[in-house]
Formats: sequence, structure tokens, C-alpha cells
Amino acid sequence: QVQLVESGGGLVQPGGSLRLSCAVSGTSYPFRAMGWYRQAPGKQRELVATITSGGSKRYADSVKGRFTISRDNGENTVYLQMNSLKPEDTAVYYCNGHLALLVYWGQGTQVTVSS
Repeated sequence: QVQLVESGGGLVQPGGSLRLSCAVSGTSYPFRAMGWYRQAPGKQRELVATITSGGSKRYADSVKGRFTISRDNGENTVYLQMNSLKPEDTAVYYCNGHLALLVYWGQGTQVTVSS
């Protein structure tokens, strides 16, 4: 059974940094694309960043210049380095992966930015 497990969330002050990780288990096949989404209370889930197996990256305008997505294809792991965090970045962050025609989601990790 393929599973995506996020880690690295927590409470951080405005201007601080966090690094999220998403590890894949249950398959050694590299995901075609992986990404991070987030959902704040009362809002729809939104794309944060994506990265293909070839390394092409895409970011939401709200995080450009502050967040960096990366992946280790050999380990089927994707990371999200978040710098200069703002209170509006507070949300549950979900890892997402595309394997063939299937889409997998992690269970989410809470990120809270507050003083």
C-alpha cells in the first residue's frame, strides 16, 4: 500500500523557518510529480509548490522567493523549505504525489505561524 507521510510541521514565530518532509512508502517507483498543498481554516485547499521527476518547479505567487521545493528521486522524498514565514502561511500542509494515473495524499501536518 502506497503511503505518503509528512513531517516537520510545528509552531514558529513570524519570520522563522520550517522544513517539511514527505516520505513515500509502499513503492520504489519514482512519482511523476510531487507537491505541497495547504488548507487554512475555512478556506479551500490550494497549491503551494510542485516538482516533477525532471526537476521542473512551480510555486504559488504567495510563496515565491520564500519557499523552496526539492526532491530526492532515489528516496522518493519531497521537501519544502519555508523561510520568512508569515501568519497567513498558517495551515495544514499536505503532500501530494502522482504515480501513473493515481494521485496520493498524505495525512497533513500543521504549520502555525504566530508570535
